Amino acid sequence: MSYKIILVHCDASETVSHRLDVAVGLAERFGAHLVGFHVRRPFEPPVGFGAPNRLPMDELLRAYDTAVKADEAAASAAFAKSIKGKPVSTQWRTVDGDVEAELAAQARYVDLVILGQGESEPPAIRSSLPEAVALTIGRPILVVPRSGAAKPLGKVVMLCWNASREAARAASDALPLLQGADKVVVLVVNHSEQAPGQKHANADMAAWLKWHGVKFTVERHAAPDVDAGPVILSRAAANGVDLIVMGVYGHSRMRELVLGGASLTVLGAMTVPVFMAH
Repeated sequence: MSYKIILVHCDASETVSHRLDVAVGLAERFGAHLVGFHVRRPFEPPVGFGAPNRLPMDELLRAYDTAVKADEAAASAAFAKSIKGKPVSTQWRTVDGDVEAELAAQARYVDLVILGQGESEPPAIRSSLPEAVALTIGRPILVVPRSGAAKPLGKVVMLCWNASREAARAASDALPLLQGADKVVVLVVNHSEQAPGQKHANADMAAWLKWHGVKFTVERHAAPDVDAGPVILSRAAANGVDLIVMGVYGHSRMRELVLGGASLTVLGAMTVPVFMAH
């Protein structure tokens, strides 16, 4: 198993270079085809359009067109700069539409999607792209923090394990990174309520990792409630981890998928890249 097609979301943000560094590095490591993907946002008339003293529609459209072209040019230039002189097969792709929907559609034809961490506002009030697509994208995602990532990525990896379907999916999808790590810390976070099949799960997981040639140690910690996020973040820091692998947890609320506590906590306070699968 390997990553042969990697898609990196390219916007006009100041931090796009961080995720591009990670994407190019992984494409080189795995001999992957790298797709730079930019979404031109749709035009949305401002609230109160048509009221007195508002700009006419043609001026609004010109301003929108100028901004969209500037964003695309900045994203394209950042992608071109990141791949210059690199022995990597690449492609630049631009589409029009809603970024969440377009990413979900494009993800069906790649092996890994690389995104940037959301904005710095409190999680309860921000609209974060990783949080929005994590439960629906259908492929593993690698979220790169605003502060950037270590080079090379994945020397010391922490695999979060609780015997759930999501954790198993994340471990399987991240296997190429786990196999290439110098050290893997398997973090087992136990809650008061034991999941079905948990009795032998840790031993079975250890056997699975051994069969795949992964070098690992195991740490066990207790979490008082369903949010294991603080434990994950503190143990990552204590172990000098440069990559966290975990399942994306969520639930349905009013017919809308929302992230669970651990996922939301980690994405909000992450300082190293997080590999997530659902």
